[in-house]
Amino acid sequence: MTQPLRIAPSLLACDFARIGEEVRRTEEAGADWLHVDVMDGHFVPNLTIGPPVVKAIGRIARLPLDVHLMITDPAGYAGAFVDAGAEVLTFHYEVAPSTDGAREVIAAFREHGVPRVGVAVNPDTPVEPLAPILEAVDLVLVMSVFPGFGGQAFMEEVLPKTRWLREQGYRGRVEMDGGLNRVTTPQCAAAGADVLVAGSAIFGAPDMAERIRELRAGAEAARGEKSEAR
Repeated sequence: MTQPLRIAPSLLACDFARIGEEVRRTEEAGADWLHVDVMDGHFVPNLTIGPPVVKAIGRIARLPLDVHLMITDPAGYAGAFVDAGAEVLTFHYEVAPSTDGAREVIAAFREHGVPRVGVAVNPDTPVEPLAPILEAVDLVLVMSVFPGFGGQAFMEEVLPKTRWLREQGYRGRVEMDGGLNRVTTPQCAAAGADVLVAGSAIFGAPDMAERIRELRAGAEAARGEKSEAR
């Protein structure tokens, strides 16, 4: 059964000086989730926010917080981000690049009460090694840019990863993040992604609500065309 499409604006692209207003504006514009990027300056060459800021966002947010951990010790911080209000918490397979290592992180997340556990792969990381853990995660995040900075161009060559996940029968959420816009979101949806993260394309739009409607309509149309083609 196809899951409903989710548009998840990336708060990395918002005005951090007005983050409360930006959260409210994004929700009123029709977003489904709020994507929150956490970077530690080690796993990726950038620093963003930690649990206190996520908690502040969580106090005012009405939508689920989709927290993407680009950090070297995701298990060690799982409890803090659950307390901060993370509904979805995603770690990178690259920090625990083995079935056993990934299972340990997943187990730690579950022990801390993470509602939905996700695992992410970078553009140069194959998706096939995730096969033994797919049944243990609720979401797979396929990065369509290298993580660390917003505003990068979409890497079309990662789309086969999303198709592979669906061909394997994976029924959880498949998320795409990086370079998504009116042109690339239909490609992602047609390949099987059902959570679409966009930053600059949404926060840089003159009319945020109209842009979210455009992204949703394009993705839904691509999903429909794929179903009819079967």
